[in-house]
Amino acid sequence: MKKMTQQEVASKAFIERSYYAQIENGIRKPSSEVTVKLGEVLDFHASSFNLEENPFSIALKNAPVVLAHCDTQLRYTWIFNTPDLVPDDHIGKTDIELDNNEGNRALMKLKEEVLEVKAPINRVISIPLKTGTISYNVYAHPLLNEEGTLIGVATASTEIHISNPKDGLNKHT
Repeated sequence: MKKMTQQEVASKAFIERSYYAQIENGIRKPSSEVTVKLGEVLDFHASSFNLEENPFSIALKNAPVVLAHCDTQLRYTWIFNTPDLVPDDHIGKTDIELDNNEGNRALMKLKEEVLEVKAPINRVISIPLKTGTISYNVYAHPLLNEEGTLIGVATASTEIHISNPKDGLNKHT
């Protein structure tokens, strides 16, 4: 997405290219210092490297919760527990690039507001999916790097209502 070679990323993060290649291919896990450096080079929060192994992710795996990070251009840099799509399909894309619908436009507007006011915002947003419409209570807050610089928005979306037009299902959680 950044149009950088492995050598460029490694050089800017002050690590060996072969080490970065192993990180990129999932062979090695970077230290916390390296994750911070890579996050700075690639414009994403360093925690993106470790959230999948966190005990909270195990507890949330089957919960009706979607967690995500996006950069200041509103392109996803990390997503966890998303319905309907493979998480990797989101990376590098905005919500409307994934599906230009009213719900995704509202989600992008929420994230834009968070970037503008640099403060958390909470809103209910309904997203139409292939399986029906899901309403989420979306909590969005500014995402800062180690120096306190605004680098994006983090969201936690909790499912509060599902409607499936095919079978008339309406479920509140």
